[in-house]
Amino acid sequence: MKTQSGTYTRETEQKLMTGADLFIQSLVEADVETVFGYPGGAVLPIYDALHKARDSFQHILCRHEQGLIHAAEGYARVTGKPGVVIATSGPGATNLITGITDAMMDSLPVVVFTGQVSTAVIGSDAFQEADVIGLTTPITKHNYQVNDIRDLPRIVKEAFHIATTGRKGPVVVDIPKNIAQEITQEEYDTAFKLSGYQPTTKPNPLQIKRLAEQIETAEKPLLLAGAGIHAADAADELKTFAERHHLPVANTLLGLGSFPGSHELSLGMAGMHGSYCANMAIYECDLLINIGARFDDRLTGSLQHFAPHATIAHIDIDPAEIGKNIETKIPVVSDAKEALLALLATETKTKDRTTWLIETLTNKKENPFWFERSDDLISPQWLIESIYEKTGGEAVITTDVGQHQMWAAQFYQFDQPHKWVTSGGLGTMGFGLPAAIGAQLGKPKETVIAIVGDGGFQMTMQEMAVLKQYNLPIKVVIVNNEALGMVRQWQETFYEERYSSSLMTDNPDFIKLAEGFGVKGLRVAREIEVANVMEEMLAYDGPVLVDARVQKLDKVFPMVAPGKGNHEMVGVRRCRG
Repeated sequence: MKTQSGTYTRETEQKLMTGADLFIQSLVEADVETVFGYPGGAVLPIYDALHKARDSFQHILCRHEQGLIHAAEGYARVTGKPGVVIATSGPGATNLITGITDAMMDSLPVVVFTGQVSTAVIGSDAFQEADVIGLTTPITKHNYQVNDIRDLPRIVKEAFHIATTGRKGPVVVDIPKNIAQEITQEEYDTAFKLSGYQPTTKPNPLQIKRLAEQIETAEKPLLLAGAGIHAADAADELKTFAERHHLPVANTLLGLGSFPGSHELSLGMAGMHGSYCANMAIYECDLLINIGARFDDRLTGSLQHFAPHATIAHIDIDPAEIGKNIETKIPVVSDAKEALLALLATETKTKDRTTWLIETLTNKKENPFWFERSDDLISPQWLIESIYEKTGGEAVITTDVGQHQMWAAQFYQFDQPHKWVTSGGLGTMGFGLPAAIGAQLGKPKETVIAIVGDGGFQMTMQEMAVLKQYNLPIKVVIVNNEALGMVRQWQETFYEERYSSSLMTDNPDFIKLAEGFGVKGLRVAREIEVANVMEEMLAYDGPVLVDARVQKLDKVFPMVAPGKGNHEMVGVRRCRG
């Protein structure tokens, strides 16, 4: 079952194997390179088999199961490969629920393996038993419970296939302990046919023709690029398509980087905290081509005011998303790359849209994101700009959720795909640090910076131990405003400044905390010190935590209030220049 190097091979399959051996072999055959795991009673047979095969792939021990799943998400986001998680039964599995939901909302390929109590006691409230199938059915693409060792290799293979095809997403495989312990000498067939699961990846030619005809006649067309561009590795095709037809491009939060932010046709992020030019382009356009976005509420604002003058074309690999929130005239069920290739192959006349381009680009020039510099503490927006300038826009950026996330989306310009790792649909605090771990392991030669809030950081700060253990050169920047910043902003704006449990004036000493984990800690409180601290942070060959003391009362602007249309933004400021 094992070569001298400890690697499983097909030639050794005829020897006695446990279900756990079969499982490890199945991971090897799935070309798994990294596993994020945490051992426990129900997965001890798996960890014993893993010990014997420890040269087969890398195992990363996070410090909490939430850390496991977010690290797997970060790995999947930057590599496009499935993130793989192993956790024990009961609390091990339930601690994964938030991250599984997060991966489902953001369409990330994650395969989660949970231990389970033995089949003989399932349903008896045995020690560390939880109904993993019942808990995860609403938040996964699919889930399995293995009840026969003969099914295990096939189920593992199916799980990877489902997670990585069609609209990507999480798949859970629940493995009872007795299945992992069972001994066999047989070689089991892994062939499968999922007759009910046949994702459509190529577009209907008639719909492509309809869309091409609309592009020829539209006076004010607009592209809206979402995370589906990243999932399909279609950034090059998107750029070629936009340039060929002189189409301005707005991005969703998760679509940032799918089109170069510095490109003259880029309007930046649209939505609740999007740019004035992107939101006004959506409001004014007569053809909106959505590629790989799901028209979520933070993008659309009031539905009655969303693209009210536009014919809507929606390209998405998931047919359930088309027409779900916004009435769609031209539905195209397809992989984003395949649809763009089909459009590029279709002869389409390019209309003169000089007036439209001047309008959108004038809005971009005259109404940029703005901020005011601070006289004492650091302006958080300026801090993000400084990080962008020091890294040349080349870093992989991960974030938690809140004000710092929106400032990073606004002021760190993404010119390349797979550089932006954040929690979108679920909005999960605590995401940034463990996601950076996965991103760094997925892209070991890249600079990875976790921009986090002081609130979100404290939710998963135990993962700092992972940075030290594996000497991951991740740079953690805490945008420290001593508050749950976005909660405070909403309380100030909509709740008459009743700051109910949103101020965090008793934060720990983050520098001592970092040092306790064996990580270099730096504190910066004045803008004049930022440049030197950033240089020291980036030059250090190892993990660094920076406690950046920022203005406490800054808000994220522009902002579209709940129930308002995107054209009704507040906090827009015309450029004085």
